[in-house]
Amino acid sequence: MANQKQRYRAKIGDKEFTIVGNGTVAHMEAVNQLLNEQLEQIQQLAPKLAVEDQALLLAFNAMSDQLKKQTELDELKHVEEGA
Repeated sequence: MANQKQRYRAKIGDKEFTIVGNGTVAHMEAVNQLLNEQLEQIQQLAPKLAVEDQALLLAFNAMSDQLKKQTELDELKHVEEGA
Protein backbone atom coordinates (compact mmCIF):
# COMPACT_ATOMS: atom_id res chain seq x y z
CA MET A 1 0.00 0.00 0.00
CA ALA A 2 2.88 2.37 0.73
CA ASN A 3 3.96 2.19 -2.93
CA GLN A 4 0.58 3.31 -4.24
CA LYS A 5 -0.14 7.00 -4.40
CA GLN A 6 -2.96 8.00 -2.16
CA ARG A 7 -4.70 11.16 -1.10
CA TYR A 8 -4.43 12.56 2.39
CA ARG A 9 -6.34 15.53 3.72
CA ALA A 10 -4.14 17.71 5.90
CA LYS A 11 -4.98 20.76 7.93
CA ILE A 12 -1.89 22.94 8.12
CA GLY A 13 -2.40 26.03 10.19
CA ASP A 14 -5.81 27.34 9.16
CA LYS A 15 -5.79 25.82 5.68
CA GLU A 16 -6.84 22.45 4.33
CA PHE A 17 -4.78 20.64 1.71
CA THR A 18 -5.03 17.40 -0.18
CA ILE A 19 -1.63 15.75 -0.28
CA VAL A 20 -0.94 13.03 -2.85
CA GLY A 21 1.96 10.75 -2.08
CA ASN A 22 3.31 7.29 -1.45
CA GLY A 23 3.44 7.55 2.34
CA THR A 24 1.22 5.65 4.69
CA VAL A 25 -1.60 7.40 6.50
CA ALA A 26 0.36 7.06 9.74
CA HIS A 27 3.37 8.74 8.13
CA MET A 28 1.25 11.58 6.72
CA GLU A 29 -0.42 12.10 10.10
CA ALA A 30 2.95 12.22 11.86
CA VAL A 31 4.32 14.74 9.34
CA ASN A 32 1.15 16.83 9.61
CA GLN A 33 1.33 16.85 13.41
CA LEU A 34 5.03 17.75 13.49
CA LEU A 35 4.55 20.48 10.89
CA ASN A 36 1.72 22.07 12.88
CA GLU A 37 3.72 21.87 16.12
CA GLN A 38 6.71 23.60 14.54
CA LEU A 39 4.51 26.17 12.81
CA GLU A 40 2.89 26.98 16.15
CA GLN A 41 6.34 27.44 17.74
CA ILE A 42 7.35 29.88 15.00
CA GLN A 43 4.06 31.75 15.39
CA GLN A 44 4.69 32.10 19.13
CA LEU A 45 8.29 33.27 18.60
CA ALA A 46 7.52 35.64 15.72
CA PRO A 47 3.81 36.52 15.86
CA LYS A 48 4.21 39.71 13.82
CA LEU A 49 5.60 37.88 10.78
CA ALA A 50 3.24 37.25 7.92
CA VAL A 51 1.99 33.67 7.63
CA GLU A 52 3.96 33.28 4.40
CA ASP A 53 7.17 34.32 6.14
CA GLN A 54 6.48 31.94 9.01
CA ALA A 55 6.02 29.14 6.46
CA LEU A 56 9.33 30.08 4.82
CA LEU A 57 11.10 29.90 8.18
CA LEU A 58 9.54 26.49 8.75
CA ALA A 59 10.75 25.32 5.34
CA PHE A 60 14.22 26.69 6.04
CA ASN A 61 14.34 24.85 9.37
CA ALA A 62 13.17 21.63 7.72
CA MET A 63 15.82 21.85 5.01
CA SER A 64 18.47 22.62 7.62
CA ASP A 65 17.45 19.54 9.62
CA GLN A 66 17.45 17.42 6.46
CA LEU A 67 20.94 18.59 5.53
CA LYS A 68 22.24 17.83 9.04
CA LYS A 69 20.74 14.33 8.95
CA GLN A 70 22.17 13.68 5.49
CA THR A 71 25.61 14.76 6.70
CA GLU A 72 25.33 12.44 9.70
CA LEU A 73 24.23 9.57 7.44
CA ASP A 74 27.10 10.21 5.03
CA GLU A 75 29.57 10.20 7.94
CA LEU A 76 28.17 6.92 9.26
CA LYS A 77 28.42 5.34 5.82
CA HIS A 78 32.02 6.54 5.53
CA VAL A 79 32.89 5.01 8.92
CA GLU A 80 31.24 1.70 7.94
CA GLU A 81 33.13 1.60 4.66
CA GLY A 82 36.40 2.11 6.50
CA ALA A 83 35.66 -0.67 9.00
